[in-house]
Amino acid sequence: MTGIAVLGSTNMDLVAYVARAPKLGETVTGREFRTVPGGKGANQAVAAARAGGEVTMMGAVGSDAFGDQLRQTLISSGVDIDLLRTVDGPSGTAHIVVDDDGGNAIVVVPGANGTVTALAPGDEALIATADLLLLQLELPLSAVLDGARAARRHGVRTVLTPAPAQPLSDELLSAVDLLVPNEHEAAALTGTADPHQAAVELLRKVPEVVITLGAAGSLHASRGTEPLTVFAPEVTAVDTTGAGDTFVGTLAVALGERRPVTEALRWASAAAALCVQRHGASTSMPYRSEIDNAS
Repeated sequence: MTGIAVLGSTNMDLVAYVARAPKLGETVTGREFRTVPGGKGANQAVAAARAGGEVTMMGAVGSDAFGDQLRQTLISSGVDIDLLRTVDGPSGTAHIVVDDDGGNAIVVVPGANGTVTALAPGDEALIATADLLLLQLELPLSAVLDGARAARRHGVRTVLTPAPAQPLSDELLSAVDLLVPNEHEAAALTGTADPHQAAVELLRKVPEVVITLGAAGSLHASRGTEPLTVFAPEVTAVDTTGAGDTFVGTLAVALGERRPVTEALRWASAAAALCVQRHGASTSMPYRSEIDNAS
């Protein structure tokens, strides 16, 4: 099995479903509300575990009821949480509005995630034994950099999802092996809205890039090779929350299994396509057998 270490956020998603998202200053009536375990780190961990990876989660939850629920969700998906800390105070939350087109807008309140400013005892030893380290940007950047440095010291492949989008230091990017932004994050990092041009710019900082393009699929680029576009399956989306994390977690498993890039991207795209046809984040993520049947 592919050993995957995840250093990242664990949030409770508070999801309101509406016909259309409210404009600034406007109130709209929703038709449904759900609490769904999420957080980009936890989502990627769940996706990778369900896809067949051997996954360990590093980070923190709060001492509240959400913290207990978040831990249980990870356990039930097969994620090892021995290194997931519990700290006094609230867990992280994400406040999500999902419209009838499946689009979403999200406000994240870090809570316990904000206390993770560096690796904790045991984290580096775990990273050293992994095949891949998955990172995102819902923890303080100091912790993300600490994790990337540790992975580089031990020759572990590091995959960074640069979300939420923010400026990244050359020091962090120099420790990243694969960068996986969506097209909006790629534009924010490079100043160009064209994914192909953005990929060219990003390859000056990192050796390999996959830009996710939503329903259009994904664009792979690496130094010394021709760019490759893999189209996504055509499906009707009901909720895109967690689709990107499903893609990354599944892709990590495929890469750890040393699948060819095209096959790995198609497998990850099939997983994301299954995810968007269901409501919620972690609750919508498919299992390996489902992905195999869909790809």
